[in-house]
Formats: sequence, structure tokens, C-alpha cells
Amino acid sequence: MATLTAASLTSCGGGGDKSDAPQADPSEAFTPAEQEEEVVPDTWPLTGIQVADGETAAKKHPILVTKIDNTVSASPQAGLGEADLVVEELVEGGLTRLAVFFYSQIPDNAGPVRSMRASDIGIVPSEHATVVTSGAADVTIRRISDAGIPFIQEGGPGMYRDSSRNAPYNLMVHLNDTAKSFKQKAVRPADYLPWGDGSDLPKGKKATTLAASFSGGHSTQWEFDGDHYVNTNSNAAPDDQFPADTVLALQVQVGDAGYLDPAGNKVPETKFEGQGQAWLFHNGRVIRATWHKDSLTSTLSLDFKGQTLTLPAGHTWIELVPAGPRNVTWQK
Repeated sequence: MATLTAASLTSCGGGGDKSDAPQADPSEAFTPAEQEEEVVPDTWPLTGIQVADGETAAKKHPILVTKIDNTVSASPQAGLGEADLVVEELVEGGLTRLAVFFYSQIPDNAGPVRSMRASDIGIVPSEHATVVTSGAADVTIRRISDAGIPFIQEGGPGMYRDSSRNAPYNLMVHLNDTAKSFKQKAVRPADYLPWGDGSDLPKGKKATTLAASFSGGHSTQWEFDGDHYVNTNSNAAPDDQFPADTVLALQVQVGDAGYLDPAGNKVPETKFEGQGQAWLFHNGRVIRATWHKDSLTSTLSLDFKGQTLTLPAGHTWIELVPAGPRNVTWQK
């Protein structure tokens, strides 16, 4: 992973956090040891989709996990249409934030970029990934750094302020510039999820609409249109929607991160490890399963009545929903 160096930059997410924060230095990025006759899998690590002829899944940049605001104030979100995978997580005030994963495609523009949370330790891959963020509170910076997760914040390659947007929702990133700033040997990250072709999926039940409720004030809603799942209350532009082939809703435990935001709200921390209930929505049907993750850095696995499931190759949106009754609902 990239080397962390000290820099004094101003964060602009999560209520104007400020810190003297270690930064990912793209010029000193991790370079894996030379391997003889290394065979690079011919599928993308974040989707399981086979690469096109003449392409390779080994890139000269890491996975760029970009923290993007998910409120009406962020409209229109930019870049989601070119993302490989999205994880939605709870933040303070009952709202949510997106960890948007870019690798097979890198958009020119993405954002609005906001701050990290300790929850990201269980979301961001432990190797070959860098967080693109506005910054974070000091306690979060320390925990992210202790976890060995590199990040780039405001002032880093590609970051800029869009004068047509209101602060703090105006920090954007030319993500192509960020990707080009890395100097490393081409490497393919490990698969983020256990990918398959869908042949092992149980029939499940018909489910053409669903809702993932994070709080009394926010529920993310989806509708299957016969091809993809459409986020019907998305903050992205109509032509920049995430093309979800699968929505994976996971009930998780949520704790207290141990500090308050500037408005006095407790900051929640998603515990993305252990096990819990899972709902896999694919092709207009739902399969109820159990998810397992031995540690924050482990790969997720899914179990259905003793059978290990794979995720159908494609674009997946993961909802990390607080555990509770009727937090994941659907209709035929």
C-alpha cells in the first residue's frame, strides 16, 4: 500500500474537521515484489466481469475509494455512473455517505468529496486501495492511519473547489488526474466479493422494489426495471446513475465512534465484521442469507442454509443497514 507521509491540510467534510494528517504520497506508492510468470485473472476485482480483449485487470493505480456525500445538498452527485461498486454507510444525524469504488473505469469528475469515518476501516480493502477524502476528525485520522489505509485529502492530486456549488459540498476531484499521479507497477487487487455467474443462486422470492432504512429520516429505495436496479431517490443526475445489477443489503451492528460532530450529534461507527442477516436482490428476486466476515479486513462470505453463495458478476451496491426489525423491506 502507499506510504503515508505527514502533511498539514484542511479537511472539509463532516462539519469542517481539521487535522495534521498523514497522506498517501502517490509518488511513493507500494510496488509489489517481482513475481515470475504472474498470471493476472481476466476479471475485474470489483465486479467479476471479464475484461475486454486486449485489456488487463492489472492497473498502475490502486482502487480509488472516493467518499461522496449522499444528501440533497450534494445534488447532482458526479461519477457514480462509472463506478464499479458502492457501499452506503450510516453517518451522524441518521444520514448516509457513500464509499464509491473506482478501478476498471476512472471518471474525469467525481464528488462532492466528503470526510472519512472509522467505519471505513471495515469497508476499504486492506491492500491496493486508497481513500479519496476531504479529511476527517483527528481521532478518525489516527485510527485510519493505524489501520494502514492510505488516503489523499484536499490539496492532493486532482482535488479542486467547484465555484458553482456551495461549501462544503463543492470539493470535487478530477479522478483521472489522481489515478495518473501514482507511480507503481501494474497490479490487480484481490476480488472484493466472491464472484460467480449466478448459477448457484437459489430461486428466492419475487421482489421488484425494496427499501433499506438507515434511520427515521433516511431510506434508500430501489426499483427493478427488468434490467438494472434504479435508485428512485438518488442524488445523482439521471444520466450518471450507478448501474446496479445487484443490491446486497446487510444488517450490521452500529456503535459509537466516541466523539460528536460540530452540531453535537454522536458519530456512529458501523461494525463491518462478525455476521448478520443478508438480503441479496438480483434479477427481480430476493434471497435471504447470512453474511460472515471474520475480521474487518476479511473478505465477505454469504451462506444460504449451509450453502456458500457467490455474487453474480456485475455492479453491486451494498447497503450496510443498522440491525433492527423491518429495516430491509421489499414488495413483489
